[in-house]
Amino acid sequence: MDVSEVDDIDIHEISPTAWRLLRVAAGFGQREVEVEIDDIMQAHISMLENNNRSLSEQRLRVLFELYQSELTSEQVRVLVSNF
Repeated sequence: MDVSEVDDIDIHEISPTAWRLLRVAAGFGQREVEVEIDDIMQAHISMLENNNRSLSEQRLRVLFELYQSELTSEQVRVLVSNF
């Protein structure tokens, strides 16, 4: 799978379970994400992963890019498409 296939993923279509799995597979705890990305708090991650609230387009994009930077394209594709 090349990078363009990951670029074709609609971040708004990623399920709460897939967001959680992407975070864990990338090796981040919720608090670690808060440290890595300005403007994202642990509570934002928790709400996203529990389907209580979505994040803005910009925050979703930054979060996805953080996780993607730690995973292979294949890992991202499998987690997003199967969960």
